[in-house]
Amino acid sequence: MNRRRCAMLAAASAALLAMSATWGQAPAWPAKPVRFVVAFAPAGPADMIARLLGQRLGEVLGQSVVVENKPGAGGSVASSVVARAEPDGYTLMINTSSYAVNPAMQRSLGFDPEKDLTLATLVASSPNLIVMAPMLKARTLREVMADASSGSYNYGTAGAGTTPHLTAEYLFKVLGKVNVTHVPFQGAGPALNATMGGQTQLASVALPAAVELVKAGRVRALVVTGAKRSAALPDVPTVAESGFPGFEDVTWVGIFAPARTPDAILQRINREVAAIQREPDFQAKLAAAGFEPLGGSVAQARNYLHSEMAKWAQVVRETGAKAD
Repeated sequence: MNRRRCAMLAAASAALLAMSATWGQAPAWPAKPVRFVVAFAPAGPADMIARLLGQRLGEVLGQSVVVENKPGAGGSVASSVVARAEPDGYTLMINTSSYAVNPAMQRSLGFDPEKDLTLATLVASSPNLIVMAPMLKARTLREVMADASSGSYNYGTAGAGTTPHLTAEYLFKVLGKVNVTHVPFQGAGPALNATMGGQTQLASVALPAAVELVKAGRVRALVVTGAKRSAALPDVPTVAESGFPGFEDVTWVGIFAPARTPDAILQRINREVAAIQREPDFQAKLAAAGFEPLGGSVAQARNYLHSEMAKWAQVVRETGAKAD
């Protein structure tokens, strides 16, 4: 075999190897629009984060981020949908701490929260807020509890299994020893609408969902559940200040992906979100709505989720809360 033929064969082999490598290599992510499936109705904390973060993330990634609301069953409807999606990074879920509560609340979720989905990053948290209908005469938490002892009070939430639901259950039934009836909705927006219209006396929601309504006088803020007052509503006392020291609950929002999503994609999501969280403009928008940014690695997010599952399972046992 002459040298020229050997050289031709070598070149052909190299070309074939290069083509094989190209065929076996997945295109860079993202190569098309990304879908954010939001676990609750519009106007709640998950929806607010999805739209606020989605716009900026789309700019960073060079692909649009499409927001789609799929409310129901305290966030489990969206979780079931995303659990069955292709693990390619193009279908992600924006859910709240309800994801950590539902395993203890619901017998059949339609998915395995430990195996079917993974938490890519924590985005933000906020205290919960209890508001009341404008027509109520009570002004303080103690006065509300005194009136509620008649058994005629009810309160709305974004759904059974959300942390605002368990916040109210624990506060009223365990600490206050008063019976207030829970009315679940498919998001904080519908729950607040019912309170504004007087269909429910109270609503327990993540604070960002109600900030503008409180400022406009359409609902009256009763208490926030954080360890300190919120900068977004500085005149509203904490539960601890209102006679129940040590009380603290928050709602957090995170980005979930189907299990088996490549680690490189999860790490990219985590990294890009962390960079956005450091931007002053994004921080200002979060603060104005009553959010605080969260962070941490993918591994830290997963460890936090496991600790939250254990924490809320205990609260469910103490309150006897059920999926209405």
